Amino acid sequence: MAAQDTHKRVPRGYPQNPNGAESYMEIPTRTGAYDLIPSEVFWRERYRHLKEAGYVLRPRYTPDWKPSWADTEMLPNHREDSVMLMNHQIIDARRREDNERVAIKRVRSDTGELDIMKFLSAFEDDNTNHTVPLLAVLPDPFDKQLSLMVMPFLRPFDDPEFTTIGEVVEFIDQMVEPLGCPSHTLTRDIALANIMMDAKPLYTDGYHPVWLQYSEDISHVVAPLSRTGRSIRYFYIDFDLSIRFPDDALPYAVGDVGRDAEVPELSPDVPYDAFKVDIFALGNLLRKEFEQRYNSMEFLRRLIDPMTRRQPESRPTADQILVEWQSTRSELNESLFRWRLGPKSEPAIGRMFNDTVAVARRLVGTL
Repeated sequence: MAAQDTHKRVPRGYPQNPNGAESYMEIPTRTGAYDLIPSEVFWRERYRHLKEAGYVLRPRYTPDWKPSWADTEMLPNHREDSVMLMNHQIIDARRREDNERVAIKRVRSDTGELDIMKFLSAFEDDNTNHTVPLLAVLPDPFDKQLSLMVMPFLRPFDDPEFTTIGEVVEFIDQMVEPLGCPSHTLTRDIALANIMMDAKPLYTDGYHPVWLQYSEDISHVVAPLSRTGRSIRYFYIDFDLSIRFPDDALPYAVGDVGRDAEVPELSPDVPYDAFKVDIFALGNLLRKEFEQRYNSMEFLRRLIDPMTRRQPESRPTADQILVEWQSTRSELNESLFRWRLGPKSEPAIGRMFNDTVAVARRLVGTL
């Protein structure tokens, strides 16, 4: 009994077998398993510059960083500063003036992405603009060909998963309003990875910027609140393939580019209507992520089918899509919005049980 009590009192992050501690902790650390990788060194070199500009990186990237578990019996993978960066182009930081978490992306100063982001930032007060805001642009202190774009820190739009039909409806409301971008700008890369959300309303205590399922100190898994009844804002991101057309120019482009390889007209040398590419890509995303995956999504076909026609000229315009969606939405019974989003892959017995539980929870919530 005494041995069991001692075991229970071992704090999380300490080895349960002290005799094996050296081999488990010290050897990987000593051999460099937790050292900064080259893409992280880039950000460490800019730590002081960013801090002077008002942005503070996590402790791992301080110039004099020493692993917090060094000379202790703590396990590295339970310490926040052991978490390595996943995307070499982007790092998270805290804005000093309000402690808000932001994302900082390094880009070439001579690329169209930076120019388009600056253009789109002029529309940040327009509620129909769903492109990620540009908060600031910082010159790189060492490379004049680079700039550092500061943006809000966002989370993948489908993490956590949608749970009700109403949550999907609200998502589509924003994505077709009108296709997220101001006039004469297009993304050419609408895809699952390029739509994100401001998830702060779902995680009131925050979450780790790399290990998204964990608390900021990675001490425990965090559970999100429901999207239902909370104001979630969705954004298009990543404009490195985007084009801005002059007001009097035809929207034609060339290039077999973008994440959606199913767009039929993409070509490296035959011009195509780039706006119709965006329309196909969004319709294809809605079809794959919602209409094909979940029950009771048949109403989306009225929107998706015209958007994904093979002939670009037969697809609707962004304004026509918005009108069609508003018409479709107005015909839906609002009770449908509260229905659980049931996967089509779910067995009948499981669906019946889960639907019953969902109804019971909804009834309890109204008491």
